[in-house]
Amino acid sequence: MSTKPDEPLYSPHLALLAVQLFFGSLPVIGKVVLAVIPSVALVGFRVGITALVLFVFQRSRANLRLKQRGDYWRLAVLSVFGVTINQLLFVGGLSLTKASNTSLLAVTIPIFALTIGAISGVEKLRVVKIFGIVLAATGDILLIDPRKASFSSETTLGDLMIILNSLSYGIYVTSSKDVLTRNGAVKSMTWIFIFASVVCVPLGLYSMSDIDVVSITPAIWLLILYIAIIATAMPYLFNAWALARVNPSTVAVYIYLQPVIGFLLAVFLLGENVGLNFIAAALLIFAGVYLVTKKFIPAQT
Repeated sequence: MSTKPDEPLYSPHLALLAVQLFFGSLPVIGKVVLAVIPSVALVGFRVGITALVLFVFQRSRANLRLKQRGDYWRLAVLSVFGVTINQLLFVGGLSLTKASNTSLLAVTIPIFALTIGAISGVEKLRVVKIFGIVLAATGDILLIDPRKASFSSETTLGDLMIILNSLSYGIYVTSSKDVLTRNGAVKSMTWIFIFASVVCVPLGLYSMSDIDVVSITPAIWLLILYIAIIATAMPYLFNAWALARVNPSTVAVYIYLQPVIGFLLAVFLLGENVGLNFIAAALLIFAGVYLVTKKFIPAQT
């Protein structure tokens, strides 16, 4: 589905840039919180708070009724792949591996999304898209620098969880377009997080049974709120809105911009220097994203 007549063609791409900006802050902030509470608890707080925020927002503007009765089951299944499994594997993996490993393994998300989309018939497996993803992935790897990652036996389980998280998210991205388009981003994501909270919140509360809640500082609670609202609710909404307007591979390939955004933030906020390595990596990533997102019109014969 393309953008609506009254929407600029670049609107979905601006939304996807915002998604990467919000998601890009999660690994570092998540590591700070995970030093205090268990990974399952963070998922429970993240999903539960997001579900509450989305529910209140949706109820203040419209009802929660979906277009088709079967959409409730569709969104319930999507919540398993897009939130429950995705979040449990990501946060759990993050707690067992390095942040650099997590960023490096994220290159598999667009690969999974394009492959699953091609198998299911959602995507056309064009050579130019494959080449674009390879270019962007190469730039991503060059920027992150694999030498900073440590794929040792101590991180193997965490690394595997991150890869499975990428597969789960790839399934979600390629399977959700129709139902998101039919019901709208806010209403769809509200139901997805409501369904996910049924599983994640009880698990999170149980994992907190051995934690001294009183000892958790206000700063940690504020970071948890940030993760739930800024690094979860907002990017999931923007992602869903964009997915209703562009191809799944386009949504997935934007993940490669996260390291670029993180590095630029470090330049502006921390005064880090831009080197030739960054420029080369950024050019490869932008070229790859351009090739995947560009619409090619077949020649008339």
